[in-house]
Amino acid sequence: MIKILAFETSCDDTSVAVVDSNYKVHANLISSQVTHEDFGGVVPELASRLHLKNIMKITKATLDKAKIKLKDIDAICVSINPGLIGALLVGVSFAKSLAYSIKKPLIAVNHMIGHIYGIKLENPDLEPPYLALVVSGGHTELVNFKSYDNFDIVGRTRDDAAGEAFDKVAKLLDLGYPGGAKIDKIAQKGNPDFVKFPRALNRKDNFDFSFSGFKTAVRYYLHEKDKDYIKNHINDIAASVQAAIVDSLTKKTINYAQKERIKTIIVAGGVSANSLLRKELKEKARIINSEVHFPSMEYCMDNAAMIGAAAIDKFKRKEFAELSLNAFSTKGLRLI
Repeated sequence: MIKILAFETSCDDTSVAVVDSNYKVHANLISSQVTHEDFGGVVPELASRLHLKNIMKITKATLDKAKIKLKDIDAICVSINPGLIGALLVGVSFAKSLAYSIKKPLIAVNHMIGHIYGIKLENPDLEPPYLALVVSGGHTELVNFKSYDNFDIVGRTRDDAAGEAFDKVAKLLDLGYPGGAKIDKIAQKGNPDFVKFPRALNRKDNFDFSFSGFKTAVRYYLHEKDKDYIKNHINDIAASVQAAIVDSLTKKTINYAQKERIKTIIVAGGVSANSLLRKELKEKARIINSEVHFPSMEYCMDNAAMIGAAAIDKFKRKEFAELSLNAFSTKGLRLI
């Protein structure tokens, strides 16, 4: 059985994990950078500095929790794209130096592929074909997987991602950062039909997403209301915002699955934690006789365990990276 030490530093979470070839997670520690709440969003330079400050002690704590010594690790893996370039460089530099010092192979992982493989941490026997909705702060994509290396991106965002829309609207409502969880919480007390916000690209056989116009519509709506009105109806506004975003994600996913007769759907990325998305997708999938798999809350957000899971097949195929490996921020599931 192989054991992989994994690193994830693509944004504002410093995470280190130990995962074995049976997809068992021996330890998965995450240090979230709450400092960014003061700025209403992630400050890239600050994120990089905090990764640099935390990564060594989190690595030690992870190995201690897993009760594994560094010499017993079989390989080291790290996410190298996409993400904030400075943050990625901290993880890549640390992983390379560690791999060199203990003479273990290095494995490079695409962050978004990591989210896909995160499903296997709790469903190790789950394999393609399936339809994946990859939805997070920076990504919204609908991907038809025939196998892990044979897939088609059938829908993608043309502007803002769903997670960005949640965060930006939360900022307009003075709810703070990160916005998705805060909107989800208060939306449960509100009326989702209070405001009918637009659903962009709402046409048959169009599986792309767009949330920029939606965000602008919310801004104009709030601009026309006074502060007391917004305060008195904030739960209803949040519920209407959440309903609009989730409706777009759900309809396009279900319509494509029905069109192509896909029986398995997986959801990955931070927005997969949204309670309404989970409820709506499960209900709609049941109608078309499909099943939906969501990660547990621990694996919805950025974490190193999913990066380790994605590295297992690469280890078996001996797809190792050179020590000249570098990070880059370009988005794309096929980029590595």
